[in-house]
Amino acid sequence: MNDLLVTGSVIVTLALIAYSIGIRIEQKWKLLNNKVIIFLTTGLILDITATCFMIIGSGNSPFTVHGVLGYSALLAMFIETILVWRYVLNHGLHQQVTQRLHLYSRYAYLWWVVVYFSGGIIAMVR
Repeated sequence: MNDLLVTGSVIVTLALIAYSIGIRIEQKWKLLNNKVIIFLTTGLILDITATCFMIIGSGNSPFTVHGVLGYSALLAMFIETILVWRYVLNHGLHQQVTQRLHLYSRYAYLWWVVVYFSGGIIAMVR
């Protein structure tokens, strides 16, 4: 694996950690606080950065099966982060989240994790 792909892999793992902490806090307490906002936003920035590194470092087309799955997972977490920010701006911090947002957070995160591990499996097989 070239240096850009290794760097992208490290950064996406940091995104996994940030997303996991943010979603875990939200799922446990069903409320949004500064930690959730910080970890989700950090995860999103790391995810975008990692995706850029992987696109540049890959000799393949950016539109492989895993690439498209990765973009869909990134989009799901982008929407998640926007929804969380919008909710906080409209309702304030330390507010109970709606059941819909709570479920969307869980499913978007689970989709992202599935795509993350599928990328790892693809990298090991090569």
